Amino acid sequence: MESGRKNHHLLPAGGRQGTARLILLGRFLLQAFPGVAGELGNWRQMARACPDPVLREMALASIGTKTFHCQGGSVFGVWSGSHRRELIRAIVALQTISDYLDNLCDRAGVQDGEAFRQLHRALVDALRPGASLQDYYALYPYRQDGGYLHGLVRSCQQALALLPAYGPVRDRACHLAELYCRLQVYKHIPWPLRVKSLTAWLNPLLAALPEKLYWWELAAATGSTLGIFALFALAARGNYTEEQVENLTGAYFPWICGLHILLDYFIDQQEDAAGGDLNFVSYYRDGEEAARRLKLFVDRSLALAGELPDPYFHITVVQGLLAMYLSDPKVNGQGLQATRRLLLDRGGPAAVRLYRLCAALRRVGVV
Repeated sequence: MESGRKNHHLLPAGGRQGTARLILLGRFLLQAFPGVAGELGNWRQMARACPDPVLREMALASIGTKTFHCQGGSVFGVWSGSHRRELIRAIVALQTISDYLDNLCDRAGVQDGEAFRQLHRALVDALRPGASLQDYYALYPYRQDGGYLHGLVRSCQQALALLPAYGPVRDRACHLAELYCRLQVYKHIPWPLRVKSLTAWLNPLLAALPEKLYWWELAAATGSTLGIFALFALAARGNYTEEQVENLTGAYFPWICGLHILLDYFIDQQEDAAGGDLNFVSYYRDGEEAARRLKLFVDRSLALAGELPDPYFHITVVQGLLAMYLSDPKVNGQGLQATRRLLLDRGGPAAVRLYRLCAALRRVGVV
């Protein structure tokens, strides 16, 4: 089915849907962004106090260069209209753990898979209010962070404990987090082992999916935190059914989450090639296949988002991903404008408007 022809959400927004989108964008820019800035300001201050210079550098770099990850995730903090402070606190804490640990695995000269596995227990523990904290650095060569990582875990736990209906979705959030953690372990071990380990892990999962994906597409889906944040927001709203949880999870994983990380790799192709880093988009045969598969992820993400409660919100998330990543100057720098036009066209007029907004925000340094 051609989703652009069948789904109402790709038509020009108007009436209540357009008003709802404007309200969401207003909350995003005027409530979520300041909330993120406040939370990150506190974590930046704590990161500066890390006794170990390597951990201090990695912590500050993860905040300084990846702020937009928290900004983007914070859209889920304003979806429900309630418990905004708790949601933004949990989202910023979890995303900061993710970005910090990514730096420890990728930028500190360490390639010990068991050390990475132990570090990432922090991410799962953060999702389990009341869980005991562990020595996450037990196998890592640098350890003295002044309580920084424990502070992040506690902050996320405490915020989630205040949400009215987190308990029933906790196990699903932890499952997505465990997939994320395994990806982080395998993609940072020595090069000769990376693809072999990733495919051995992912092939059984691929066989269970109803639609055929490449292994690197499923790997990309495991690398996104958006599905977890969507579950946070559902927990803040409450009054959901098990079917709604199932549908939400199925829309985000693998489709919306996969689109998220594939777009990230799409704009980083040149940078990763120069740095010798693993890039999932590089496994496509050529740019034409990459564009075709990305278009599939856009179409499936929009179609499934349109079937969820409050479809305008989830559709806006998908369109926002297109706008945020495709407005990056790296797209022009790599000659990827044709694929950008294709994907924005699939996203519809609202995606184009969001793209122009993101481009303007980039020009003035907001993102």
